[in-house]
Amino acid sequence: MLNEVERWLATRSWSVTDRPLHRIMAAKRGTGRTVSVVLPALNEEETVGDIVAVIRHDLMQQVPLVDEIVVVDSGSTDRTSEVAAAAGARVVHRDDILPRIPAVPGKGEVLWRSLLATSGDIVCFIDADLKEFSSEFVSGIVGPLLTDPEVDLVKGMYDRPLGGAAGQGGRVTELMARPLLNMHWPQLAGFVQPLGGEYAARRSLLEQLPFPVGYGVELGMLVDALHLVGLDALAQVDVGVRKHRHQDGQALGRMSAAIYRTAQLRLARGHMIRPSLTQFERGRDGFEPRTYSVDTEERPPMVEIAEYAKRRVA
Repeated sequence: MLNEVERWLATRSWSVTDRPLHRIMAAKRGTGRTVSVVLPALNEEETVGDIVAVIRHDLMQQVPLVDEIVVVDSGSTDRTSEVAAAAGARVVHRDDILPRIPAVPGKGEVLWRSLLATSGDIVCFIDADLKEFSSEFVSGIVGPLLTDPEVDLVKGMYDRPLGGAAGQGGRVTELMARPLLNMHWPQLAGFVQPLGGEYAARRSLLEQLPFPVGYGVELGMLVDALHLVGLDALAQVDVGVRKHRHQDGQALGRMSAAIYRTAQLRLARGHMIRPSLTQFERGRDGFEPRTYSVDTEERPPMVEIAEYAKRRVA
């Protein structure tokens, strides 16, 4: 490990207990910064309501840390929108944000559009499939952004159990993202959960970043933020244990391909290999190929979008 990373781990890697809530609230009052929480959601009716309710109770009613909770529904066919609204979130549909630009499927697409649907100085992203959710996921990763003006982006880190086994979740991280980062961007080797969906950043940073439209958004954001603001502006906070719905192996394969493609685009903007992935499923006559396209599109920095610039002036 680089000496720089060892130093970073000692100075930019914290526990949620390092910043008590009263200290975070004092910093919020002192800075006047506002906080938006965004939940990208697709068919998450079983979990999204509980997450919203916990945030509203703990961080809006008990203490006014969070100024708005926005659930961006990317086309759910279940009751995700109704459940989220009943729990107290403002629900916005992906296709209603920036309709001039047709939406494409993908998590990164939703996160990018959410910048236009929110107003907070600090934007905190939380995945909508978390179980046994604790509001410390929000306060823990927002805290450094309120108390330390030199920090621009904070990732959550946590244990990720799989099937009752501790530390076995995050398979795409261990098999794809971590080797890529260690080999090509070793300054980022200290991140425990580089692909984790729980992180917060200053709007002033997010609006300058391109957003891969799919699963490569988290890796792309880390790499681009490193180049834009430097390692010392990035941090991570231990928020405990993350429990969520795990995807099957083929879905993880498609995620890995998108992440590799995101890395490839950042390594060389010239010749690219074929952006598709073939997987196999056993059918009636043996194994049958299924070919999927790999997300290659990226959205430009939000500051380049006319509607966003117009809103800032207004």
